[in-house]
Amino acid sequence: MANTKLIKRLVDLRESKNWSQAELARRINRDNSIISKIESGKRDVKSEELTEFANLFDVSTDYLLGNTDKKHYYDLTEKDHRGIDKQIEDMMSGVSKNSLAYFQNGAELDEDDKKLLEASLRQVLETSRVLAKKKFTPRKFRDSNDE
Repeated sequence: MANTKLIKRLVDLRESKNWSQAELARRINRDNSIISKIESGKRDVKSEELTEFANLFDVSTDYLLGNTDKKHYYDLTEKDHRGIDKQIEDMMSGVSKNSLAYFQNGAELDEDDKKLLEASLRQVLETSRVLAKKKFTPRKFRDSNDE
């Protein structure tokens, strides 16, 4: 029985690259008819093809199969984003009118500078969280093609 979530994700990923079925078939060394049959639900995806698709589109096999909405094991979750929001809120509240950090060349930070500072902090915190997940997630929790 065809996995409709797998089919939808394959089609979406292929179309996001602006590839035809023929182009996708060429990239994984398969006949055009195989891709057509897979996308129409007339043929199941073999396990080695699943891995090839995952590698080609840089996503996890769990994502393709519909087991998760995270494309990679290290993608940030809603909980991660809430934690980052809290950290930024704490940092920005520490930038009070009485603190040195609040001043730029002797003048208070304006709203635009505060927004730039917040965006910079967000980028640093998100990047560091992703790098930590990549470095410290045990292998047994990683998808095999994400190693």
